[in-house]
Amino acid sequence: MTTDQLTELGFYTLPGHSGTPRDLVTEVLAGERLGLGATFVSERFSTKDAAVLSGAAGALTETLGIATAATNHHTRHPLVTATFATTMHRLTGGRFALGLGRGFDRFWSAVGLSPVTSAQIEDFAGLMRRLWRGEMILGHDGPAGKYPYLQQDPDFDEDIPLMLAALGPRSLELAGRCLDGVVLHTFFSDVALTESVEAVRRGAKAAGRDPDSVRVWSVLAVVGDHIPPDQMLRRTVGRLATYLLGYGDILVRVNDWDPAVLARFRADEFVQGFQGAFDARADERQLEHLATLIPAEWLAASATGTAEQCAAAVARQFELGATGVILHGVSPDEVAPVVEAYRGIRPPSARGLPANPGRLS
Repeated sequence: MTTDQLTELGFYTLPGHSGTPRDLVTEVLAGERLGLGATFVSERFSTKDAAVLSGAAGALTETLGIATAATNHHTRHPLVTATFATTMHRLTGGRFALGLGRGFDRFWSAVGLSPVTSAQIEDFAGLMRRLWRGEMILGHDGPAGKYPYLQQDPDFDEDIPLMLAALGPRSLELAGRCLDGVVLHTFFSDVALTESVEAVRRGAKAAGRDPDSVRVWSVLAVVGDHIPPDQMLRRTVGRLATYLLGYGDILVRVNDWDPAVLARFRADEFVQGFQGAFDARADERQLEHLATLIPAEWLAASATGTAEQCAAAVARQFELGATGVILHGVSPDEVAPVVEAYRGIRPPSARGLPANPGRLS
């Protein structure tokens, strides 16, 4: 294991769809050997349960920070989520951060759950912190739900960071107002990143908090020349096309892209008839067709080229205001050449951060 941990860099374990969750074992061990700072755990309602995967990552590693990015507050009872977090906190010796997200309104409605609101997230964050302080909560009736009685352990005094996976300015201001960290999204332009950081700072300042107290993780697709060409297309065009179907409107807004291009993309006969996620199921010919629908400018919000060029793109994220960078779409083994190049240009401002991805000090 390297002795120089890059606590400012992270990666998603099991990115996207995965039917083989055991791959996490090799990924987190490789990430720790490489010296990466944190792994982020996403959730899908098939074979990616955030609690199970986080526990596995915590048991396997000694220095790697771990965060959910993200789980949802209303898919588990608050006591279950609070217990998940306190268990992870003690299992890892304080390396865990609980990251929440909104998800998709249409999906929640389809499965019988209400859409997630900012008021719910803020209320839920308050419940978690009170439970982690050992409080007994009686007669709670708020946006996060109605609970006659909540308590974990009266002796608790746990300090567990809370994070939010966020895209739009209102969600980012919410994070600045009441949370400890933010995870942004892939394919954010330089302007979108700086404006996102400013939105977090604006929310913190309005709440009387230190604007520099919230950690902001940019999420940068890293697809260097060392990645096989067919995979490069899948991880750039295929992935962005998948995002454009799910939440293209907000990506277009935050990047100030042309909404007419998104409308043409969605109106395409192939796009309308495709079943599943493009980055998981499209073949090379289909990906090449998708590439004709997506402007090069949109795909440019990623790290491509040589390992040195990718490393420079990673370092630039810190110049734009990020306090952490998630190297997205690649396994630790695949990103190793970029990490090696990055070590030679590591910004002084990025050094000395905690391994816990929800902390700045």
